Amino acid sequence: MNKPLPNRQSIRLKGYDYSKEGLYFITLVCQNRLPLFGKIDNGVMLLNDAGKMIELEWLKLKSRFPNIELHEFVVMPDHFHGIVEITDAVSNVTKLKVISRYPSWIPVKGRHKAKTGIHKGLPKPPHKALP
Repeated sequence: MNKPLPNRQSIRLKGYDYSKEGLYFITLVCQNRLPLFGKIDNGVMLLNDAGKMIELEWLKLKSRFPNIELHEFVVMPDHFHGIVEITDAVSNVTKLKVISRYPSWIPVKGRHKAKTGIHKGLPKPPHKALP
C-alpha cells in the first residue's frame, strides 16, 4: 500500500519577489539523504570525488553568472549549504536560474562514475530546461 506524502508547508514569504537583488541561503539535499559527498572523520569533513565536484562547480558558478557573488558554503556528507548574492537582478540572473542550473549539470559530470553509483541520489535537474 502506498504511503501518503507528507503535507509540506512552503517557507517562502508570500508575495516576495525571489528574483530581487539580495543574499539567499540555499540547501541542496541528496535523495534519501545518502552520504554521497564524503564523510566526517574526527570532526573533519573528508570530501570524496562527488563532494569535490560539488565544491568545484559551486566555485565556477561565478563565471557562469557574472552578476552573482558567492559567499560562505559547506559541503556535508548528504547535503550542501551556500549563500549566493544576486548583485544585479536586471541582468536576468535570478535565484531560480542559478539554483536550478547548479544541480542540473552536476550529475552529467558524474555519469562516468555510474558503475560506482556515486551519481545516484544527487539533486535532480529541473523538469523544465532554462535558457
